[in-house]
Amino acid sequence: MAEVATFATSDQLLIVIDPAARRTDAESVRIAKDVLSAGAATKVCLPEGPEEFARVLARRGSRRPVLVGDDRALMRAVSLLHRQRELAGCALSMVPVGGGLSLAGALGVPTGAVAAARAVLDGVVRRMDLLVDDSDGVVLGALRIPSLPPMRGAPPVDQEDAVTASSSSGSGSGSGFGSGSGSVPASWLRTCQSLVRTLVPVRPSREPLAGVTRLAPARLRVEVDGVTLVDLDQPVEGISVTPGASGFAEVEVRPVSVGAEASPLYARGRTVTVSGADFRYRADAVVSGPVRTRTWVVREGAWGLTLPVK
Repeated sequence: MAEVATFATSDQLLIVIDPAARRTDAESVRIAKDVLSAGAATKVCLPEGPEEFARVLARRGSRRPVLVGDDRALMRAVSLLHRQRELAGCALSMVPVGGGLSLAGALGVPTGAVAAARAVLDGVVRRMDLLVDDSDGVVLGALRIPSLPPMRGAPPVDQEDAVTASSSSGSGSGSGFGSGSGSVPASWLRTCQSLVRTLVPVRPSREPLAGVTRLAPARLRVEVDGVTLVDLDQPVEGISVTPGASGFAEVEVRPVSVGAEASPLYARGRTVTVSGADFRYRADAVVSGPVRTRTWVVREGAWGLTLPVK
């Protein structure tokens, strides 16, 4: 996050209320409107969908937009202004209302309606770094690349189950162990097997639980400023990239551990390229892909957000 800050002006506000916020918490929306209207001249807009949201933002004029909504509303606004090449000259303000608010909280926006509205009126605009990819997508908070989903197939055979099956099927005619003259009667054999099963602790099944997906390792090449941090021969469990400070991204790669636990790999750079087999990535709250390669570049101080005065 860039530390350059300017004081926000609150004389002309364009309050853009996301429809999801109205449905989720109408009372918080009302409180935000009352606080903002008491401290500044406001115009309230109630867009019903993404297209109308874009038109409202494009026709803001000299008014400072205030988003009343969740993380997705903030991401939508930043993406629109970036594509219109107007992000640098338009500081955003936000009153978080809705379900997903983790990004807003991580960026420093108060999560209470009253506190957030007061920060809009009295706060400062802080310039923040942004990740921009080669398809013109943006990342405000964090980029995460999960591992590949597992391939469907039969689970590994449990050795204990295999031994039990072998002993029961290989007992000849069922008269006892083997075919010698000293065979044990079948009734004694069943009694002994039952006793052993009660004494030997049952190991947990290797079958995955219903609804639980275990991820297989991914083989990806990660390059930071042209230097390879991890290559295709090293499977990884996950990769995360976050905008740091002063134009650098923080990169963390978690290799798959073999035996001893493998330590994460860290790097800082202005350009991050990930390539390899088809992979999906989560940019803030949106999952994209699959792609074979993608490059993210840090844009220092690319956008402004109104935050409380420290």
